Amino acid sequence: MVNEGPNEEERDDTPAPETELQADGSVSVHPSVSIDPSLSVHPSSSAHPSALAQPSGLAHPSGSGSENLSVIKVSRRRWAVVLVFSCYSMCNAFQWIQYSSINNIFMHFYGVSAFAIDWLSMCYMLTYIPLLLPVAWLLEKFGLRTIALTGSALNCLGAWVKLGSLRPHLFPVTVVGQLICSVAQVFILGMPSRIASVWFGANEVSTACSVAVFGNQLGIAIGFLVPPVLVPNIEDQDKLAYHISIMFYIIGGVATLLLILVIIVFKEKPKYPPSRAQSLSYALASPDASYLSSIVRLFKNLNFVLLVITYGLNAGAFYALSTLLNRMVIRHYPGEEVNAGRIGLTIVIAGMLGAVLSGIWLDRSKTYKETTLVVYIMTLVGMLVYTFTLNLGYLWVVFITAGTMGFFMTGYLPLGFEFAVELTYPESEGISSGLLNISAQVFGIIFTISQGQIIDNYGTKPGNIFLCLFLALGSALTAFIKADLRRQKANKETPENKLQEEEEESNSSKLPTAVSEDHL
Repeated sequence: MVNEGPNEEERDDTPAPETELQADGSVSVHPSVSIDPSLSVHPSSSAHPSALAQPSGLAHPSGSGSENLSVIKVSRRRWAVVLVFSCYSMCNAFQWIQYSSINNIFMHFYGVSAFAIDWLSMCYMLTYIPLLLPVAWLLEKFGLRTIALTGSALNCLGAWVKLGSLRPHLFPVTVVGQLICSVAQVFILGMPSRIASVWFGANEVSTACSVAVFGNQLGIAIGFLVPPVLVPNIEDQDKLAYHISIMFYIIGGVATLLLILVIIVFKEKPKYPPSRAQSLSYALASPDASYLSSIVRLFKNLNFVLLVITYGLNAGAFYALSTLLNRMVIRHYPGEEVNAGRIGLTIVIAGMLGAVLSGIWLDRSKTYKETTLVVYIMTLVGMLVYTFTLNLGYLWVVFITAGTMGFFMTGYLPLGFEFAVELTYPESEGISSGLLNISAQVFGIIFTISQGQIIDNYGTKPGNIFLCLFLALGSALTAFIKADLRRQKANKETPENKLQEEEEESNSSKLPTAVSEDHL
């Protein structure tokens, strides 16, 4: 991870509990962390972060102007940063699904096939694969703020380009606008775990990651709900163009507002690291670190490789299901475009609840492997129930089964991000998250094309069983992942824990006494 220069002094920082009172009245962390001299600057995938902590002063990265890494503070700005990111991620996700949620209407308006409309969603997956590694390198080179500005600007540009496609013969223009939005997505999907690690303390990092992912899921939910309401299924092409223009103008205005908020609110990083693990990560950073060697180390990590595969299977199944949901529902319930959107909304809203609860649970329990496995198995069970109830003829049953499936399927997404950071620490969160997303896009394209063909030729049930088989494979592979929680090991021996042990052993310790913010 590149150790960027510090930003301007922040007046709203609040100290984390890992502090001690200095003679001049200032607050500083207990100086109990150092880097073992035998540790390489480029940590191998087999190195355990517990080997990093030694009872002496914290090593500082070389170079002038580096911040004091021995001070651990969390910034009040952190929630504003993650909420702004969540909002423009929401806007981008809406544009991903806005065509597929009313697939049949856009087919009629542009006079193209269902497969052509499907590609408006699949282009998001296709562009991500070749662009992820260059964007991940840019994230390491230029930092969070540059990536955030680029992503939100491209998202805004793509939204306005689509306004030039309000005639049936202008389908190529809407394709260009969607391609621009798909490039913006590359600057968005890999950021949640990086923002959480850079801005949030050890006891809230999983919750923060869930909030960051929450925005993307909310955008998908709105993308299922709003287009069927704004764009009715009518024959008149001029009236249809008018309704489509309303949707495009709204999303263009929202994207512009969010770009302005990113410019104002989004900062590179807080003045001080928010956790001991992040402080160690800064200390290990080297401007000469090899980007490719980091990727090689990640692929030598067997646990991470298994997670890449299993995450891709789960997320790919979700992408395929979301893209083809309108076609599946309309096939069994003709004329129910609005309810098809509401079913998609139910899937994502339930998943958002699952994601937030998973994040809170991980922050409290730290049971990454167990939670991931249980959620994966329940995703498979939910998919099976949904598969065999879709054609019963009762929409209320589909709402229930789809919501249950969504609670676990989309609730799994932030779990994968956080588990990857634990397995790969202190490697860059941007790279590990990006590799997870590449896997998701690859499987998403494969599953969407394959399931679409199966549905067209054999029906919805065989198409959904096709996804169930791969979810079963993912559940089995997840069981083989070893819970090597490296970031937790780096955070394990905090100064406040040392204080508790010292008080139990003796009331008078010769070591400097660390006190919490409450004591101060």
